[in-house]
Amino acid sequence: MSDRTSPYSPIDPRGWRLAMGLRPLDLAAWLEVDEHRDAELALKRQLLANAFDVVVATRPAGHEASLELLDEVRANLALHHPDVATGPSLDEHPVVAASRLVQEDLCVLVRDDEWRLAAACVCFPSRWNLATKIGTTLDQIHDTVPYYDEQLAAPTRSVFDRLGPERSFWRLNWTLIDSSTLHQPTAARRSPEGDLAQWFFRVERQTIRQLPETRAVVFTIHNYVTSAQQMCDVEPDFAALLLHSLDTAPERTLEYKGWHGVADRLRLVLEERGHGRGP
Repeated sequence: MSDRTSPYSPIDPRGWRLAMGLRPLDLAAWLEVDEHRDAELALKRQLLANAFDVVVATRPAGHEASLELLDEVRANLALHHPDVATGPSLDEHPVVAASRLVQEDLCVLVRDDEWRLAAACVCFPSRWNLATKIGTTLDQIHDTVPYYDEQLAAPTRSVFDRLGPERSFWRLNWTLIDSSTLHQPTAARRSPEGDLAQWFFRVERQTIRQLPETRAVVFTIHNYVTSAQQMCDVEPDFAALLLHSLDTAPERTLEYKGWHGVADRLRLVLEERGHGRGP
């Protein structure tokens, strides 16, 4: 999937920041369809056939909301992407049937004592394992993320509690990794090495919306993976912004992301290419 260029480059020019960065979502843009759809849906089919228990996890509490989600996906595609097929689904869980129709990974959260992950089909995780997250709360889902408890836990819970069917959001998340593979369910984090063509800029476009009937929350993830070399080729400031973000990331984030020493290696590459030291 590294032959594409990400349509998003969400590196903050101020340096590394942990922030929700929510933007209002127009439901016409809820699901994204691009030229990689056929290939990504084929990869989903392969993973569902060969690694079902890795990419799918459900609880009975999420079934009704998943049925509604499937209806919403079909309706949205029919309205905004009428050329996309939404044919009959197999006899399977509706969150799986919905996932077969879109490039996005789909997570359904329901509210009891807290918001909990109740159903999901996640074929393209970025180094996390779905089986360990099903049934857990928002805080537990993010318990390994540095500074989440201190900076994002309360705002995230508040956003979920204040959602309404007419009030949806989207955000962007990014990382730098050593592989272009979309399906990465293990937590191992290796630092990118070698030429920039072997460094990969992975962006997640995430959406958060509440379903109108069940009032469950659907969290979608659309992944874009581009080599750092391609990003440098199309965006003149990319390398300098990336270097500044790596230089300003705190120690715990460097450890979590597998980025120790990456800034120094990038700086060396840029100096060899005559790009200077960046900001």
